Amino acid sequence: MPPITPTMPLLFPCRLIIDPPRTGVWNMAVDECLLEEAADEGIATLRFYQWSEPTLSLGYFQRYADRATHLASNDLPVVRRLSGGGTLLHDRELTYSLCLPPDHPLAKRHQQLYRLVHQSAIEALGEQEVELLFWDEFAKQQSVASHSEDAFLCFQRRTDDDLVFVHQGQATTRSQTTKVVGSAQRRRRGAVLQHGALLLGKSAFAQELSGLIELTGKSIDLDRFRTSWSERIATKVDLELRTSEMSRAIQEKSQALANERLKSTNWLRRK
Repeated sequence: MPPITPTMPLLFPCRLIIDPPRTGVWNMAVDECLLEEAADEGIATLRFYQWSEPTLSLGYFQRYADRATHLASNDLPVVRRLSGGGTLLHDRELTYSLCLPPDHPLAKRHQQLYRLVHQSAIEALGEQEVELLFWDEFAKQQSVASHSEDAFLCFQRRTDDDLVFVHQGQATTRSQTTKVVGSAQRRRRGAVLQHGALLLGKSAFAQELSGLIELTGKSIDLDRFRTSWSERIATKVDLELRTSEMSRAIQEKSQALANERLKSTNWLRRK
């Protein structure tokens, strides 16, 4: 009887796009257009991006009026995300988005996708001697409540799959941890968009949120981290990454979406 040859996992072709800093409406428009493309054309994309100016992004279900409760950011540009969750203050951070088509198994396994992407971040940061934990693992160890969803800012909330930095010493309470990685999802016609952020440093407009530089006393090598993170995501999510520029079609659709809806008062103040 011939030996059984183990089958290799199917690798899904996936574009890897590394964008320069852009405005909030542009970044949100691109994420939505990439989700549409994943749903309609079956194309997967992993994108890393940053922000050309400090910007608030409201969660899809948040009330616009609530931004007035955060005085330090009242004068900043504001956009509304397609995903839910709390408000993000995008400034000194690295943001990512991952769009998977309906035929990818993880498009239907939402929590598993969170865990795999975040585990990849843990491992990539570990290469630079930065140690993070999943929030639910810390909460279980210390018998503290695992969820906290009342705060206006996303990075003051806690959900199971968030990544936290544990302060030196015997941390036993929530206040002795700092959330530095969080993500949210949106699904459309079987496809999934997951996007999130790694806080690199404290913003002048959100002094209550510390980033890695304040927590560790050093800056990470961002290019090295981004390369390692993308490679680890590809391995865990069964992707074959191909570095690519954004297509002209996506650029045109994104510009149209930004102009026609995302900049509109009706969209921004829909809640």
